[in-house]
Amino acid sequence: MTEEQEAELDEQADDVDEEVADEDTEEAEGLQDGDFVELEYTAYTVEDDQLVDTTDPEVAEEEGVDDQGQEFKPRTIVVGEGHIFEAVEDAIVGSEPGDSGTVTVPAEDAFGEYDPDDVQTVSAEKIDEDDRYPGANVQIEGEQGYISTIIGGRARVDFNHPLAGEDVEYEYTIADEVDDREQQAAGLFEMYLGMEPELWIETDEVEEEVPVEPDEDDDEDAEPEFETETVEKETLYLEATPQMTMNQQWMMGKQQIGQDIIDKIGVDRVIVQEVIDGMGGMGMGGMMGGMGGMGGGDIEEALEDADVDADEIVDELEGAEE
Repeated sequence: MTEEQEAELDEQADDVDEEVADEDTEEAEGLQDGDFVELEYTAYTVEDDQLVDTTDPEVAEEEGVDDQGQEFKPRTIVVGEGHIFEAVEDAIVGSEPGDSGTVTVPAEDAFGEYDPDDVQTVSAEKIDEDDRYPGANVQIEGEQGYISTIIGGRARVDFNHPLAGEDVEYEYTIADEVDDREQQAAGLFEMYLGMEPELWIETDEVEEEVPVEPDEDDDEDAEPEFETETVEKETLYLEATPQMTMNQQWMMGKQQIGQDIIDKIGVDRVIVQEVIDGMGGMGMGGMMGGMGGMGGGDIEEALEDADVDADEIVDELEGAEE
């Protein structure tokens, strides 16, 4: 091969590298996997025009679902994390805030194809009396389904998803990109729990035990040594309200939710703070606290002040025991 041919091949290779680099640059433009976005959307089944989900309060009112205790507003999601249908995520990648679109999600990628084998006939005795009617959601041997028909002592239970076999048309608008980390965390908690707890991020100085590097002359079998070191930790503080404490999703998965928040938001730890408000007066806690601080003589003095005969109370208690 001549020098001219080698030079020509090198030039062609450089051109290819530049084209690939340009394509990579183009692919990296716009929203990408891992970005937080605020999304407005409404989804209907294609065939029956049945509402699947919406963030629009007007649509919710029109469809008669605005009284279900749910707040209809744009939702914060993380692109590429499976928070919405994959086909919609693919459409969002490369888009910009303000962009809109419509995506048709086929049944197999939405709620699955309808499987006739997932319809079973069971004894009505396996179903609670209050749930023995068509349309009731029931759980049979750990599987969730709904009653399609019930006649006499037999019930047909459909274990398919109610929207199985339905293609879904998904209209969306990217309202904004979410950069504020507290807003990102609030959006994730709302998605997990259906509620936004009060939260904030602070940087704290924390003392922790760290291992000391052993000297070369130290015995390899010696116990490792530790020293106390002050380090900075970025902490997401979370106020645990009674509503959140009793939330089933939180009770069952707080560790996983907390770890996911740490990974996605980039904080070092999550601290959950429980707030107990005062009763505004001396309730049972105040009474017990006061009694607990009294000695025997204090109790007798308190009873005398209250014009109560302590000996009479003791006699009544002893009589009750007999």
